[in-house]
Amino acid sequence: MHPVLKDLIDLLTLERIEDNIFRGASRDIGSAQVFGGQVLGQALSAAHLTVDGRRAHSLHAYFLRRGDMNAPIIYDVDRARDGGSFSVRRVVAIQHGRPIFNLAASFQIPEPGLEHQAEMPRVQGPDGLQDLTEIAPEVLEKIPEKMRRYLTEKRPFEFRPVEPSDFMTAQVRPPQKYVWIKAVDSLPDNQALHQNLLAYVSDYELLGTSTLPHGLTFDRSRVMMASLDHALWFHRDFKVDDWLLYSMDSPNSSGARGLSRGQFFTADGTLVASSTQEGLVRVLSDDKSQSIRSDPKRQV
Repeated sequence: MHPVLKDLIDLLTLERIEDNIFRGASRDIGSAQVFGGQVLGQALSAAHLTVDGRRAHSLHAYFLRRGDMNAPIIYDVDRARDGGSFSVRRVVAIQHGRPIFNLAASFQIPEPGLEHQAEMPRVQGPDGLQDLTEIAPEVLEKIPEKMRRYLTEKRPFEFRPVEPSDFMTAQVRPPQKYVWIKAVDSLPDNQALHQNLLAYVSDYELLGTSTLPHGLTFDRSRVMMASLDHALWFHRDFKVDDWLLYSMDSPNSSGARGLSRGQFFTADGTLVASSTQEGLVRVLSDDKSQSIRSDPKRQV
């Protein structure tokens, strides 16, 4: 298996401390704090470890505090309910004795039912599109160093945007984005693993969709962004080592918050999952921007 993908699977494979308590490590991917998708994926992984014979169908989460990349994260799972068809788990992620993240996840015994779905957008397929990391050198040298590392870091997923990303031009665009996503190597046929990995990757690119109508450049030194909450629904089985189209749009931005929605489609048009996220999008004055750069652990 590709070493970067194996490292991610190892990251989502938690150490069991007690029946309902687990411990996970962190990775620095170039973001200002622990990547939100990492905590989502690990929390769902912890919940999965307390459920048998049922599939996750939804999760709802709140990001409470910045995660410390240099400290382990403890996941405390509350087995809130085990009914005839559904199970509910509440998960609290803890660092330095304080909660940094809350998640509620629901699981269901697979059963047949009524079927309908939204139509997949008619966009170009992944063949022939460039990966997000394929950036011209003359553009890279103009991007701040930390953002440059975030963009060029080897990732466990390929990201092929349908429209090339313009990191430096203050261009006003409609609040929608389409990105083809696929794991960089084949994976075991384990639906819980694929769900954990999709939770991880669902945090990429989503919140940024809400900034598109406002002509912000990729130099985010004057823009403070942070995920506030995240929801994910699993509709049908899928494989993240096959191409998935992440179709994203943003219906609203107000009150220094942006709301974004996403849908995951297989290459043949099957809708397999949906997501929503609200996040802080705060445009700062130069004085406030300098204050945050000098104190990167400042809380939202």
